[in-house]
Amino acid sequence: MSGGHRQSNLRTSARELAMDVLTRVEQEGAYSNLQLNSALQRASLSREDTGLATELVYGTVSRLNTLDYFLERFVAKGLKKLQPWVRSLLRLSLYQMMYLDRIPPHAVVNEAVNLAKRRGHQGISGMVNGVLRNILRNREKLVLPDDLLPAERIALKHSHPRWLVERWISQYGEVKAEAICSANNEPPSVSVRVNRTMISRDEMLSEMKETGLDAEPSTLSPEGILVYSGGNMALTDWYRDGQISVQDESSMLVGGAVGPAPGMKVLDCCAAPGGKTAHMAELMKDQGEIIANDLHEHKRKLIGEQAERLGLDSIHTVTGNAMELVRNYPAGSFDRILLDAPCSGLGVIRRKPDLKWTKTAEDIGEIASLQRELLDSVSSLLRVGGILVYSTCTIDPEENEGTVQHFLKSHPDFRVAQDSSVEWAKLHADNQCAGVQILPQDYHSDGFYIARLERFS
Repeated sequence: MSGGHRQSNLRTSARELAMDVLTRVEQEGAYSNLQLNSALQRASLSREDTGLATELVYGTVSRLNTLDYFLERFVAKGLKKLQPWVRSLLRLSLYQMMYLDRIPPHAVVNEAVNLAKRRGHQGISGMVNGVLRNILRNREKLVLPDDLLPAERIALKHSHPRWLVERWISQYGEVKAEAICSANNEPPSVSVRVNRTMISRDEMLSEMKETGLDAEPSTLSPEGILVYSGGNMALTDWYRDGQISVQDESSMLVGGAVGPAPGMKVLDCCAAPGGKTAHMAELMKDQGEIIANDLHEHKRKLIGEQAERLGLDSIHTVTGNAMELVRNYPAGSFDRILLDAPCSGLGVIRRKPDLKWTKTAEDIGEIASLQRELLDSVSSLLRVGGILVYSTCTIDPEENEGTVQHFLKSHPDFRVAQDSSVEWAKLHADNQCAGVQILPQDYHSDGFYIARLERFS
């Protein structure tokens, strides 16, 4: 019996759901978050089981090469020869043994063996039982050797591909590179942005505290609130009524860096899903005009839905390739331009752990050259005295500072802009670079890069 079928009268367990998702992610190159969401919608798991399935999927993807490193020692014929679902089952079982204290090891083994019996034949369940019991008997062997080179040690200790660790060591040094990898395995913070056209941050905080939420103001963004308890904030009345948006603190800095004021004309070149667009409209008190462009029609709709939920009329959505915006608008016609550029996404690994296993060094080079073309193209749409903000959610200098310095060299009419606010001045204070690079360990927020450029002639 193959791993793809199961008797329909048996309810899916958290572990079985996780195993199926992990198998599809490996076989089809699917994104774990999309696969998990659709699997959870189809299954009717309890809140506890939904939490466990989520932990198992993200945790296993996150710790993939460490789990495989140790499993190879215990699987006689090698992991690669196993059926994909069996490989997924062993990985998520070892993940529980190594990283989750609350689940007794014997329960992990029993669950795995029962699952293997339901899905496969007796030989497979016997093999799963043998491997996991052998690991339990030899738990002291689940340690890394002392003689590993720095890149290999960091790669295996914190589960990142070795090429990426080597790259970060060359860019940031060994200590910072390890801190990046460690931070990438921490659960992401929950933060919301207050829509100050409707309610002040202080009022929102006191409402949250009245309902028993543990929340505090963000030190990074004047519109931000960190929420330490309260589940999915997108399911609250505050969200539905447009008083808050779910957004990472680093991402909130972008709207403030653009510094849009009421009455301005603003261009958001790659706007979907619209969080930064909406933030800028809120900062403008919804007075003026924001042209929010995205390549895809279905994503343009997302921006429109955000604007409607938040009660913002100043956002006008358009669809098209950002490279071609210069054909649609006269040169120098915008007061502010935001290019939140397509990037490798290496700053948001803690939210999207698949990224670290799917990206390559070649990808980074290709993306960087696209970013340079985009920046070059849209810059002509900025008026003299206007500000262009270039931002990414990556931490790779080639895509960030390298792209901006390349632009400044070839555009003598642009310079690094003066600091726009107290928050921005604080971030930019100790910085010899054109932009601000936030690493994931700096504020327990996403890795982000933001540069403010002014056209002065």
